[in-house]
Formats: sequence, structure tokens, C-alpha cells
Amino acid sequence: MRVLDASAAVARLGGYALELLHFGLKNARACVFPVYVFVMLALSQLVPLPIARYDFMLCACIAMQAVMLATGLETRDELKVITLFHLLGLGLELFKTHAGSWSYPEAALAKVWGVPLYSGFMYASVASYMIQAWRLLRLRFLGWPRACLVVPLGALIYLNFFTNHFLPDLRFWLVAAVLAVFGRTWVAFTPLTKERRIPLPLAFLLIGLFVWFAENIATYFGAWQYPHQEDGWRLVSFHKLSSWALLVIVSMMAVVQLKRVKGGRADERQDVMP
Repeated sequence: MRVLDASAAVARLGGYALELLHFGLKNARACVFPVYVFVMLALSQLVPLPIARYDFMLCACIAMQAVMLATGLETRDELKVITLFHLLGLGLELFKTHAGSWSYPEAALAKVWGVPLYSGFMYASVASYMIQAWRLLRLRFLGWPRACLVVPLGALIYLNFFTNHFLPDLRFWLVAAVLAVFGRTWVAFTPLTKERRIPLPLAFLLIGLFVWFAENIATYFGAWQYPHQEDGWRLVSFHKLSSWALLVIVSMMAVVQLKRVKGGRADERQDVMP
């Protein structure tokens, strides 16, 4: 009996390990655009270039976007969503650099008001990851709140990135609002054959943590520079994790709401299907 129990336990562990492997592989595949950006940042720092580094990054990102569209990794509709995030990201970059939050010290031709145009692709790559993960992991959102709650909350989170420079920073109040609005929302995903689910606020935190790690890699390769990194690279403040988590929340809200509108769902409490 004990032998059978031990065999069953080993089989369960093996099944969990296989699911975890598939989960990791699918996430890695979904990260193709962000990983490409990191590779190009590293390459552009190590290899002499005939053009300015930021201009090279812009050309490289446009080329990758064209490849993803041509190969079917992204559809035209998904490209529209990614372009929206590119523009929202550029708007945020223009404001934040002028507010002194960070800077792009290198010279470039494709630079507007101190912001290189390639920077919008870093935000677009986050949206690309979400869209790819949605498809590969067959995401479903259970108990998604009404649009009358989601849309204003998303707008307030985005606006707070601007207003916190001259008004009180509401990020922790907004985090509390997210927990209240999405406290009963779950995200379901399928790593292999069996569907799994976790609370959506936990998913927000995990993706925000992943982006914070990615930010440290990006600043190490000189994608941009915070004031405390002017004399050399230093770890990005853990305080930035809350900012990235909120940015992930806005991104997820926008992607889900756009998919709901496109799907023509009449009942906004119905599960969201990919």
C-alpha cells in the first residue's frame, strides 16, 4: 500500500513538474518581444554601431514588429492594441523625463523632447507579452468587474503617474481600490491540459515583479537612466515595484476591456474568453 502511495505521489510531482515546465516555456515564448529588446540593448552596447544607439534600437524594434506581423505571431487587431500602448507609453515618457524622473543621456536623431522614439516599444513589449500569454495559456478571467468600475479606475491609475508630481501620490489608495474591485476576480490558465487559476491581484503582483527585474536589466544596459544611476548603475529602488504593478494593472485592464468590446459581450459579468 505504501509503495502504491509513494508511486502516486511521485506521479503527481512529475505531473506538476511537467505543467510547470510547459508554463515556463509558454511564458518564455510569450516574452519573445521583450527578450528581443533586451538582446538588442546588450548588442548595441557591446558592438560598435554606424548610427546612434537609440536610432539603432528604433530600427530594430520596427523590424521585429514587422516580422511578428508577417509571421502571424501577432494579428492586425493585436497590433492596434500594441500601438495604443506604444502611444500611451510615449506620452508617459515625455512627461516623466521633463519631470526629472529619469533621462535618456545619449544623442539620437529619432528623439523628441529628449525622449527616443524606441522607448514606446518597451511599453508595447509588455502589451505584446500579455497578448501572447493570453493565446498560449488560454486565459480566462472569472468574475471580471463591470466596465463602469474598471474604466474609471484604470484612468485614475494612469493619470496618477502624471499628477503625483504636483498632487499627493494616490498609488497606495489606488492599490486598495484594485483589491476592492478585483478582490473576487480570478485568472484561469492552462499550462498543459488542466486548467489552473490564481487570484488576479496576485497575478498583477507577480507580473509587476517580473517587470521590475526586467527594468533592472534594461537600466544596466543603458536603456534609460535614473538620477541615482548617473555615477554608475545601481539597483532600481524597490519602491518602483508599485509603479510597475500599477502599470501592469492598467495594461491588463485595457487589453481585457478591448477584447470584451471586440467580442461584443452583452453581459459584462460573463467570463472573458480568449
